[in-house]
Amino acid sequence: MADASPVRSSSKTALGVAALRAAHQLLDGEPKILRDPISERLLDADVLQRLQSNPARIHEPLTMGLRSHVVLRSRYAEDRLQQAALRGGRQFVILGAGFDTFAYRQPDWARNLRIYEVDHPATQAEKRERLKSAGIPIPENLEFVAIDFESVALQPGLQTSTLDFSQPTFFSCLGVLVYLTPEAANAVFQLAASFPAGSEIVFTFSTPPSSLSRDQAENQAALAELAAGMGERWQTHFDPEKLTRDLRALFSTVSFLNSEDAERTYFQGRSDGLHAPRRGGLCAAIVGNDVGNEVGTEAGNPQQK
Repeated sequence: MADASPVRSSSKTALGVAALRAAHQLLDGEPKILRDPISERLLDADVLQRLQSNPARIHEPLTMGLRSHVVLRSRYAEDRLQQAALRGGRQFVILGAGFDTFAYRQPDWARNLRIYEVDHPATQAEKRERLKSAGIPIPENLEFVAIDFESVALQPGLQTSTLDFSQPTFFSCLGVLVYLTPEAANAVFQLAASFPAGSEIVFTFSTPPSSLSRDQAENQAALAELAAGMGERWQTHFDPEKLTRDLRALFSTVSFLNSEDAERTYFQGRSDGLHAPRRGGLCAAIVGNDVGNEVGTEAGNPQQK
């Protein structure tokens, strides 16, 4: 008899992201790129102790670059979400939610949103246990949707929830696509594009090493090796030019946040040495009545949270 397939455990990289967000709160200066008092409450005491007892490691260039990427992508997505909510959007789907904390620190403008956290059942179960242990209540406007992206088609999986497919919806997909197969990653774009005009997706993506500078390629290889060591192998990279063409066939507006815009909008004037990550890979795409009209760069809303 063949051995049964191994049961996937909770995501270790998701916990690593939570630690980076906590480090930003504890060790970086003001103003915070992202104010997140929840992340540190989800971490074990020994993890917090290691963060605070070894600040030199936290300020190594590779770690700082990764931390700035993590807080920037969430801040940018939440700024875009606020704009969508002000336009009347009422649904927010967090694909690969991991230990994302938006639902537990949501501002007043988000109270009319219905929030859906979508992730692998094992990661979702651990998060819920950590929330319970920390005494963090589940908000009434949050719904958990357990889906393994690699074995369950995304649309049928979401149809088990209360998500209304006829309403404009905002999607975030941060730090997820690189771990999916190309087919599963493209299914994410197809899903978001199938929603009504005004729907939007903000996502991160990784580019092939051949499109990067030597230093950037070495840093990316180091991050990929670290993730692989946790049992979470990188699988999919996107060539930016091809990605742009493919997105324009699905969405009316496609915007990439480049390093220069990110630095000017979110990191200018800091005294703690934290700068916008040199690598890009952060994109917003909006569904419209007309497809393929606009491609550009956009900095987002500079309002400090």
